[in-house]
Amino acid sequence: MMELSLVTDVLKDLSYTEMLDTVQSKYGLNAVEISAGGWQPTPHIDRDALLQDDGKVKAFKKELAARDMKLVALNCSGNPLAPGALGALHTKTIRQTILLAEKLGVKKIVTMSGLPAASPQDTLPNWISSTISWPDYMPEALRYQWEDVAIPWWEETVKLAKDHGVEKIALEAFPSQLVYNPRTLLKLRQAVGDTVGINLDPSHFFVMGIDPIATIRALKGAIYHVHGKDARIERGLADVNGLMETKPVTDSYNRTWNYVGVGCGHDLQYWREFFSVLGMAGYNNDYVSLEMEDLTMSVDAGLRTSIDTLQNSIIK
Repeated sequence: MMELSLVTDVLKDLSYTEMLDTVQSKYGLNAVEISAGGWQPTPHIDRDALLQDDGKVKAFKKELAARDMKLVALNCSGNPLAPGALGALHTKTIRQTILLAEKLGVKKIVTMSGLPAASPQDTLPNWISSTISWPDYMPEALRYQWEDVAIPWWEETVKLAKDHGVEKIALEAFPSQLVYNPRTLLKLRQAVGDTVGINLDPSHFFVMGIDPIATIRALKGAIYHVHGKDARIERGLADVNGLMETKPVTDSYNRTWNYVGVGCGHDLQYWREFFSVLGMAGYNNDYVSLEMEDLTMSVDAGLRTSIDTLQNSIIK
């Protein structure tokens, strides 16, 4: 059995209590995934205040309990492996989110692997996404990213999670991250242990030419969270220019792909198969968090469209 929750930063203009009331009364959902920092806004949680004041933790949890709502995960997606100030900030955010999860009784956080620079001298992250056969500096750059930066950082973070009762760290496999597909997720998991698994967000796989349904079997046992999110490959544009898209997300009309409401990129039959295979692979008694990032329609229309598709396809 799977249930539907909402990634709440889409309702960033509402206060915490207004958001909870809206999710429940307007959209009929009883579970939320809340951003605690990173790249997303944090309108519904004050991480520092909650870490410093147990009274505020109690009040925060009381609002959930009063509505019989579930906080399924804290999201702190960012780039903790970036060189310089950004990496330091997102490292602090992720590790504080682990401490906050302990206080709130949340067993799962959602984040990203991060992406290092290609050498100790670089000042920007470097996503190596082509063959390392040429140029000849590529193998050492990739080795440095994994062995010198990523694995030591994640070993330390996994230990912190274990020490504070966080059982699952679900990594969103995302373009421009070191973990961006099943192979890289499993590589990190093998190196640092099974506290790390995947947040299976189908939209990111669609836009990299990966079939999300095929990944379910490859990732069986490592699927720790699922985002309900769709993407559409734009016909007549992707056929000419491919999927390596650098236009801003606001330029929807000219992009070769777009994030869209669930059901606007792939039909109901696709989603029913997706959730059927997901259930067969053992992802049951857990949540699918709707993440609405469709800029081609209003927030309300995107939420209603996506909820309708998900509620008609999720295995219950």
